[in-house]
Amino acid sequence: MGSAAPSIRLAGHSHPTLGLCFKLCSFAPDVCSPLTLAPERTVPTVSTQTSGVAAPALLDISIAHSPDSDDAFMFYGLATNKVRVPGYRFTHTLCDIETLNRRAREEAFFDVTAISFHAYPYVQDNYTLMPCGGSVGEGYGPMVVSARPMSSDDLGHIKLAVPGTLTTAYLALKIFNPLVETVTVPFDQIIPEILAGKYDAGLIIHEGQLTYSSSGLHKVLDLGAWWKETTGLVLPLGGNAVRRSLGADSLGIVTKAVRDSIQHALDHREAALEYAMQFARDLDARMANRFVSMYVNERTLDYGADGRQAIRKLLELGHERGIIPIAPKVDFVD
Repeated sequence: MGSAAPSIRLAGHSHPTLGLCFKLCSFAPDVCSPLTLAPERTVPTVSTQTSGVAAPALLDISIAHSPDSDDAFMFYGLATNKVRVPGYRFTHTLCDIETLNRRAREEAFFDVTAISFHAYPYVQDNYTLMPCGGSVGEGYGPMVVSARPMSSDDLGHIKLAVPGTLTTAYLALKIFNPLVETVTVPFDQIIPEILAGKYDAGLIIHEGQLTYSSSGLHKVLDLGAWWKETTGLVLPLGGNAVRRSLGADSLGIVTKAVRDSIQHALDHREAALEYAMQFARDLDARMANRFVSMYVNERTLDYGADGRQAIRKLLELGHERGIIPIAPKVDFVD
């Protein structure tokens, strides 16, 4: 049985790089609109595994991730059908990470979804974690930036714009200083809102970590560096969760497909970067390559023992501090 061509749908707000508009991801699947991808170079197609599922029809697997260059790079192989799995068809939906966090928590809609690790305790009954596909800060991570120079001691006296209260960036910030006052702002509006004078400072994720200085903003705190200094561990930011109800066989097959997609991108870096550039907000090719290298690397193929330790440490500390009300029970597809 062959594998069908994948489909990609966008759910979100106007994308500055793609130049098209689409609605915020809602809880109705029909709000997503099709995305036409730019032409890409020819790269060999590989069938990476043999499906153990004997069925008269393809098994549809819905995958959701954020419209960012690093996620696009990871899913390049699957999204462009360079990596195929006999008997399976993968559909892709793109939403901002806080929307995905909340959708996973409220209805467990997607079979595979990118989530912030902070969100995992809220979805752990329905989802388990893949051991691959995560974004990990190796001594770097989300940053607090400001319009004027200030120290981290000043953060308890101002209101910060944050990209969502289920993001790992928010969790790390609250562990750093539980008294920080925050307001949620769409992640790609935080820098503009600071520049407009609406907020003194903001917590930035994604490509903003590389572009904030070009806007004249000042770094107040790098949470990834602080976490490394405090715990000696990497800062696990986001990962891929997969629905437990798929069953053991499909959990293994789909997880391997995602890992193979990551490996394919690493093996065909130039073509994968060209594809990912469609999602590289405000980054030129050099900066996009740097950003992708920060968050898609050998650790993305497997967290490693210390990476898994870091995930558990982060969530346990969040629970101990009263930030996460649910005791985390972290497990992985192995």
